[in-house]
Amino acid sequence: MKKFNHVGTTLTELTTENIDGKRHYVTPNGSYISITTLLANLSKDGIQKWRNRVGATEANRISTKASRQGNAIHALCEKYIKNEEGFLTESMPHLVEMFESILPLLDRVDNVHVTEGAMYSDELGLAGRTDLIAEFDGKLAIIDYKTSRRIKTWEMCASYFMQGAFYAHAYEERTGIPINNIVIIMAVENEEPLLFRETKDRWLEPLRQVIHKYM
Repeated sequence: MKKFNHVGTTLTELTTENIDGKRHYVTPNGSYISITTLLANLSKDGIQKWRNRVGATEANRISTKASRQGNAIHALCEKYIKNEEGFLTESMPHLVEMFESILPLLDRVDNVHVTEGAMYSDELGLAGRTDLIAEFDGKLAIIDYKTSRRIKTWEMCASYFMQGAFYAHAYEERTGIPINNIVIIMAVENEEPLLFRETKDRWLEPLRQVIHKYM
């Protein structure tokens, strides 16, 4: 397996707190709502309709399985990028299969700046934790790992692109290092993986509109 070069960027670690049931990050300049919590507003209606259609018990089963699977694949990706050894030995076969499906995409990563880095933006009043900031195909990018039970289209990934735009904006605000590229690496059950590439320039304004609507 590939060994990744780490160049390292130091970011301030942030703690979290719940305010009115919503996750916030405690920053040096105040408590900011989580980007994922904000963007969850975009899918609330669709999720409720789906829960009504399949029933609460089945919806909870599917959601729990998806969450566990997503966390497990995320952990494998993080360990791989950190050059850890033997991280697949105790994983379930179906998780290893999903992880190995995205290996060719992960291997296009190098010169890692940040893994699991907490960031905040005073301008946007948001905070969050990015999966990875590194070069992808030689260009510095915000990189997010996702999992899905089914193939997703570009139109279904708007919240992912806005999330990436936030991370890029916050990273430049914190470090002075500009990033425009957004890369989404998605492992799909029993399917080929998906790769989506977007830009901060395209998605920062839609994010601002969401902020204006829900904050």
